[in-house]
Amino acid sequence: MKFTDLLRTASSNMLRSKTRTILTVIAIFIGAMTITLTNGVGSGIKSYLNKQVGNLGATNVLFIELTDKRTSPSSGPAKYVYNPNVRVASTGLGSNQLLMNLKDIAIIKSIPNITSVVPSHSISPDYIVGTGDKYQLSLAQQFGSTTSDMAIGSDVNNNSSQNQVSVPESYVSPLGYSSSQSIIGKTVTIGITSGEGLQQTVTAMVTGVQQENLFGQYNAHANTALANQLYSIQTTGVPSALANTFLTAEAIFPSNLTTTQINAIKSQLSAKGFTGQTIKDEESTVFTAINAIIIVFDLLGAVTLLAASFGIVNTLLMSVQEQTKDIGLMKALGMSPRRIFTLFSIEAVLIGFWGSLLGVSFAALIGKAINAIGSHGFLKNFKGLSLLTFPLSTVAIVIIGIMLIAFLAGTLPALRASRKDPIEALRYE
Repeated sequence: MKFTDLLRTASSNMLRSKTRTILTVIAIFIGAMTITLTNGVGSGIKSYLNKQVGNLGATNVLFIELTDKRTSPSSGPAKYVYNPNVRVASTGLGSNQLLMNLKDIAIIKSIPNITSVVPSHSISPDYIVGTGDKYQLSLAQQFGSTTSDMAIGSDVNNNSSQNQVSVPESYVSPLGYSSSQSIIGKTVTIGITSGEGLQQTVTAMVTGVQQENLFGQYNAHANTALANQLYSIQTTGVPSALANTFLTAEAIFPSNLTTTQINAIKSQLSAKGFTGQTIKDEESTVFTAINAIIIVFDLLGAVTLLAASFGIVNTLLMSVQEQTKDIGLMKALGMSPRRIFTLFSIEAVLIGFWGSLLGVSFAALIGKAINAIGSHGFLKNFKGLSLLTFPLSTVAIVIIGIMLIAFLAGTLPALRASRKDPIEALRYE
């Protein structure tokens, strides 16, 4: 019997008990759909994050902060030990972070392969105003090597002496403008309080409107000129030891460095009391969390597939029992045990194939519907984000993996069929 004949016979055997086969296929369908959907979400988010990192354009940047080696027991705060060289700032959520000073910046600059270091000013403006009311402002200094994903206009220019700011799309209407296009080139006023308690104002030109994304989507961005002026006002009257402190710094290294060389820089930073991370490192942390969530949901799908495997075993055992006489006849006509084993194994694989194919296809339809609805609803502020994507490689792995599981599940019934004694099989009633 040729392979095509085995395939045709196995397909026919599947339809002997339609209800039993359909129920088994449905169990596989649910498992395949669950695994495909969870991996689809993971692929969609990872693809979007990779795109955002590409837009940031900061693959040769280390974001550096002081390593906090102080310990804080879970039962309460750590004991205070006075150190005039250590200053801390609150970062929210009940945590503090060590502040760097100009001496720390000089140490970072001395490390080989670091070409420049830009300290990050922490700016706390009071408000921003366009053509009407004043609104609270969350403002971040635009790092020299990074870029924002712009919806319209251009990013701020750190080489310009003119005060420049880019704002998120959500700022356009409150600032009194009807569209993102209409705010480009306009002047806004930013209020900030000095260390002496006096509120002053600074004007800046809007260069662009940022497309909302997962990185700093709620922050307006100031160029170096604006950031320096605001920080100068903010620290007026503040002792110099406090004024010249920074939460983080940006270190630039040559873009052609190898991973080994980058790791060497991180090691040298660590030896000098600093922690350095690239955006890829931070992205990897996010991916680890995403992968952990995917694994949890994949386990749920695996449980479904485990139950489906027992369904396959039951289906094929019943099939073997129902075809006992047929098996005896096939053996009597010279069909080898290997061929009979192959016949029932093909039946198991076909059940796995149809269940996985239907599950993957239905998951793709659900994903398409969610993406379509989301792009006009809960995902509309994240342009370019497809929440669920289904790479062909992932789809193929799911289908092949489930077919393999089905094959393994069908091994016991197939072996039982191949080992039947033809004479006893022909006598079976």
